[in-house]
Amino acid sequence: MKPLGFMRLIALFALIFSASLVDAMEYVSVSESNAILYDAPSVKARKLFVVNRYMPFEQIVTLESWVKVRDRSGSLYWVEKRALTNKRYVFALLPLVDVHAGPDSGSPRLFQVRQQVALERIDSTGTGWIRVRHLDGNMGYVRSAEVWGG
Repeated sequence: MKPLGFMRLIALFALIFSASLVDAMEYVSVSESNAILYDAPSVKARKLFVVNRYMPFEQIVTLESWVKVRDRSGSLYWVEKRALTNKRYVFALLPLVDVHAGPDSGSPRLFQVRQQVALERIDSTGTGWIRVRHLDGNMGYVRSAEVWGG
């Protein structure tokens, strides 16, 4: 095999591997009315914050009854596994986020949500848009860059 062909093969494997890592990111959301974030996996550890229901986190490590999570700022915390669900929610990042009828900025705006409002994540279009459902039942599409919990 020529050196250039070998390098292309390595680049292709690297691209496939990095894409699979993005797909492998797992998100969880708070299922209880609130959850306590700790600095270690123990109720005797230091309590850092209390967060509300639907708060999305990226799941980093799972132990028997604890999960290490990352928030949108990149900070890491421990939370009791019983306080989490695999049902995914996203939070609006901007002061106002438009929810559209279709996965296109030219499609009609159905409604808007304010920053930190939770939307249930239904699925991703793979084109930078996520299909969501508001807690009142209304559905539409948001840009994935405008929400956290992806």
